[in-house]
Amino acid sequence: MSVAGGRITTHVLDASKGVPAAGVRVELFVLHRDGEKESKMKVAESVTNADGRLDAPLLEGGKLEQAVYELEFNVESYYAQRSPEELGQTLWTVVPIRFAVSDAASHYHIPLLIAPGGYSTYRGS
Repeated sequence: MSVAGGRITTHVLDASKGVPAAGVRVELFVLHRDGEKESKMKVAESVTNADGRLDAPLLEGGKLEQAVYELEFNVESYYAQRSPEELGQTLWTVVPIRFAVSDAASHYHIPLLIAPGGYSTYRGS
């Protein structure tokens, strides 16, 4: 069931440099489970701008539904822009974040803080 007003947004910050992470491809999937079998369907895709944000919500306008979603952040392409000397060894290629939408009328802001050796996330506002 979808309800007008709900939306999913995100932003990405490079915690190792203290700057927004521009050029990170972000994909949003909705997950479905049928017994033991799980499937996911891509519902949106975008790229972070110079502020590390998306130009528009990934999902809004009554399209958000009560479900489990997964954001996939392609950080490998972001790190490929930096020199190996600056990075050392980068561990992450894609960072997946799964979360449950229980209120389709709410705003789900899921930020990502990345660094070559770690990442963190939280529910923002």
